[in-house]
Amino acid sequence: MLAHGLAGCVDTPEDRGVVTPGQTAPAKSTVTPPTELNPEARSALFGELHVHTQFSFDAFIFGTRSTPDSAYEYAKGKAVKHPSGFEMQLREPLDFQSVTDHAMYMGMLPEMDKPDTAVGAHPVSVAIRDAKTAAARILAFQRMFPYLRQQLDGPDDLLDVSVVRSAWEATVEAAQRHNDPGTFTTFVGYEYTAAGPARENMHRNVIFRDAGPTTLPFNSQDSQNPEDLWDWLDDQREQGVEALAIPHNSNGSDGMMFALTQTDGSAMNALYAQQRMRNEPLVEISQVKGTSETHPLLSPNDEWADFELMELKIATVEPSKPEGSYVREAYLNGLAMSDQEAFNPFKFGIVSASDSHVGAGAFDEDDYWSKVGIVDSTPQLRGSVPLDKPNADGTRYNGGNIANFNSWGASGLAGVWAEQNTRDSIYAAFRRKETFGTSGPRITVRFFGGYGYDKETIGSADLSKRLYAGGVPMGGELNAGDASPTFYVAAARDAHSAPLQRLQIVKGWIADGQREETVFDVACSDNSVPDANHRCPNNGATVDLTSCRFDTNRGAGELTGLWQDPEFDADQAAFYYLRVLENPSCRWSTWDALRAGVRPRASLQSSIQERAWSSPIWVSPK
Repeated sequence: MLAHGLAGCVDTPEDRGVVTPGQTAPAKSTVTPPTELNPEARSALFGELHVHTQFSFDAFIFGTRSTPDSAYEYAKGKAVKHPSGFEMQLREPLDFQSVTDHAMYMGMLPEMDKPDTAVGAHPVSVAIRDAKTAAARILAFQRMFPYLRQQLDGPDDLLDVSVVRSAWEATVEAAQRHNDPGTFTTFVGYEYTAAGPARENMHRNVIFRDAGPTTLPFNSQDSQNPEDLWDWLDDQREQGVEALAIPHNSNGSDGMMFALTQTDGSAMNALYAQQRMRNEPLVEISQVKGTSETHPLLSPNDEWADFELMELKIATVEPSKPEGSYVREAYLNGLAMSDQEAFNPFKFGIVSASDSHVGAGAFDEDDYWSKVGIVDSTPQLRGSVPLDKPNADGTRYNGGNIANFNSWGASGLAGVWAEQNTRDSIYAAFRRKETFGTSGPRITVRFFGGYGYDKETIGSADLSKRLYAGGVPMGGELNAGDASPTFYVAAARDAHSAPLQRLQIVKGWIADGQREETVFDVACSDNSVPDANHRCPNNGATVDLTSCRFDTNRGAGELTGLWQDPEFDADQAAFYYLRVLENPSCRWSTWDALRAGVRPRASLQSSIQERAWSSPIWVSPK
């Protein structure tokens, strides 16, 4: 089976397992590895690293009353209540999860909800308690903005540090209580919710390997500069508290997440790149608020570049510029920096998450409740079904608010390859970037590159041993040989989702100082092969939009193969990552319309191709 027994090697920011042709990858790590574990026995585990509960100010305003405990129970398979009253339940439990409530004002909103407390009598608290409709809750949420950004005329009269400390302690205790090594792994975590001067998204999730710090976590009220967060993480690491940060929603950063300068506008340097990679080895490529792989304006020759785009700055109606906001372009810019200046601050691996604000991620298109509780809990509120009465301007759909709910999606999950379902083993996978992300389905992805693979590799009894000995897994690095490395590609479908249509390798490289990219189809379903343009023929799979039945007679349960780059140049720096595409299936908005007995909204995509992305393999020039 694909999901078992494939191997990898270890790779860290400080001491990478760089492999030259004919060599075996060394196993080194700055993070203490699990003891007496066999890398060849790694299996795919699926989890969630971005969940909010009532301790997050916005979640509480939008009606959420779930706790860290109930969020972990949901991840383990238990049914829990949505703020609107219906039940939410996974088809099958997750393997790991972290509850990541906003550190700023953590736990303050439940305190503000009590009218008999000092903070509960505050006008902002009263306005939040009085907000009953979806529109009123959004306005109440906006009343918090000056406090969140510390744009106050006087002292902060809403913040009670003792309340925040109590909420943080409860967060840690819940993670410790639900951690069950070998069965279900929890990670202590939180969200650092920074923003640029014009509300550019700079958010990160901080994930601790163990129990976390004894102090309150560093938050955006301490500093809006992510580099200060890295300093704090470095200080914690010196005290024995190991953690990493995961940027998310770069699509809404208006170019700031992957800017080509430091936050203060000064030039990047090698020390900056080292610190960033030491503290941010991963990036979140997809979640409910859109996918951040690439954009049609950045990748005009990629036919699949327009997947689940959310093109606004977070919580605004202002456009977010693509340049500096998407992962693939950042990979290319990192290659260019490495070529010109010998450092790369953008060599990160891939995960996905939900960013659920109801303590429960909605990963399935046919069972979608969006993310922010009461304000987007119905098809009419999220703009997929027409209103009973037209708006004042004659439009028929909800819209025009800061949320832009109809552009959100049912995403996503983080995948890792780990020896055991334990904190040590999974965290080590984070560090070596042997990770992948999906748009929601549990698509299993495997990707290796090296100089030790041949036709006998596929199907061999000792496949895992050969993969590990012959190269590096996703997240690793290779030194170029005279010929192209051979890449092993493999994916297995989620039995509850559509069959697989194709496997693609996305390549980026630097040629004569120019950033270049292309997409190769490398494995096709239905016994097809890529044509001379490196494209699989259309397998003819369709989805019936009147019933949302997808085609089960076309497509594949598993796809595997070996591939070499026909355009390989040993003198060019390059990266390669695997992208997996399913057959078409109904988008959540079409499911909403079908159940309401109306036609799908014409301005929304009616079908999508769910997908998964591996972390890249980087190839250094000779």
